[in-house]
Order: sequence, then C-alpha cells, then structure tokens
Amino acid sequence: MKLKILVGNGRKIGLFTLPFLIVGIPLNVISPEFFSVNGTSGLLFWISILFLIVGVINWIWTVVLILTKIPRKQLITTGPYAIVKHPLYVGVALLVLPWAGFMFNTWLGVVIGIVVYIGSRIFSPEEEKLLSRIFGIEWENYSKKVKFPWI
Repeated sequence: MKLKILVGNGRKIGLFTLPFLIVGIPLNVISPEFFSVNGTSGLLFWISILFLIVGVINWIWTVVLILTKIPRKQLITTGPYAIVKHPLYVGVALLVLPWAGFMFNTWLGVVIGIVVYIGSRIFSPEEEKLLSRIFGIEWENYSKKVKFPWI
C-alpha cells in the first residue's frame, strides 16, 4: 500500500497550512500576550479537555479504520465516517487544534484549525472524485447516507 494513498490529501492540506504556521508560531512566541486566552484554568480548560478527548478518540478511531480498511481496498462507511466524509481532517481542524491551542493559552489553534478546515474543503473534492471512480455506486450510496456530508 502506497503511503500517498493512505495520506490522501493530508500533504496538500499541510502545505496549505504551512505558511500560517510559519508566521503564526513565531508571532505567538514573540507576543504571547496578544494571543492569550487564559485557557489554562477555569471553564475553558474543562471544555478544552472534553473536546480534546473527543478529538483524540476520533483521530485514533479514524487512523485505525484507514490502516485496516484501505489496504484491503474497502470503502470506509462506519464509525466517524458515518457522520462526516472526512473525519480525520475535520476532527483535527475542529476538535484538536483549537482546543489544544486553548490548553497552551493561545487562540492561534483556532486560526490554524480554520485554515486546516478550509484546506480540507479545497482539496476534498479531488479526493471524492477519486473515491467515486474507485467505488462507483458504493461511494454514491455512502455519500447519500453520511449524516453531515458538507462538514
């Protein structure tokens, strides 16, 4: 199994996000008071913990499905994939990065999460066309059944 197939458009999304990381992280280090959200205590801390737990579980579950189903050339339609078409991208963008950022007392995670999400929306149609060619009617049926195909 080629690594490129397992990674999907993750490489493109990563390259799309890279300039924001290159600018954002040094700015956050130079001027942490500008990025501060006081996320290391109080209600935001506990909300962040909750979302991070859900995000990490989603990430692990999705990776396990990818590693077990893709080598067998099986379309993944269960677990997080029953909810959204691209749970790995969406989970990292909306459940991990923003809330991890809050845990590190910065809103930069929200910005990076939004950029990752935008990148996933830009590059996902290409991936979906490939899946449609490979799986045909099975992909079409899945696309109609997934709960939130637009996320």
